[in-house]
Amino acid sequence: MPTNFRRRTLAHQLRPHLPDGYKTVAETDVDLELVPPGEPGFSRRPDLMITTKAALARVDHDEDMLRANEILLVVEIVSPGSKRTDYATKHDEYADAGIPFYWILDLDDPISLVACHQAGDLGYQDAPAVTGKFRTTEPFPAEIDLAALLD
Repeated sequence: MPTNFRRRTLAHQLRPHLPDGYKTVAETDVDLELVPPGEPGFSRRPDLMITTKAALARVDHDEDMLRANEILLVVEIVSPGSKRTDYATKHDEYADAGIPFYWILDLDDPISLVACHQAGDLGYQDAPAVTGKFRTTEPFPAEIDLAALLD
């Protein structure tokens, strides 16, 4: 099943749990703000993000891209060719950019989710991989049926 279907299914499961003023956004460039202003930027295009409606309005108004400091959560869906990038490279980049939460959704059987959150100067602290139902209280209370992402 294509990744974009799984991304839409995950976004559909997340939407009822989002705090007021937040939205899911798929495959949109985000400036990781890892270089000083005025220098060539560094961006990524995560599979799914959660950001504020105000940030999206700013992007539309300024014809600009989202900035790392406007992102609450980034989700990457692991594919066979992206495993190292998602678990190592992007993990470190998103942490360095200050994005508070990063979820890695691995579609290998059994489907699993690793939830990472900022732990100060240490970067991300990774929770153990979860299969079945993923339940969390951070960054907002939510429950995701991971098996439903394969249907």
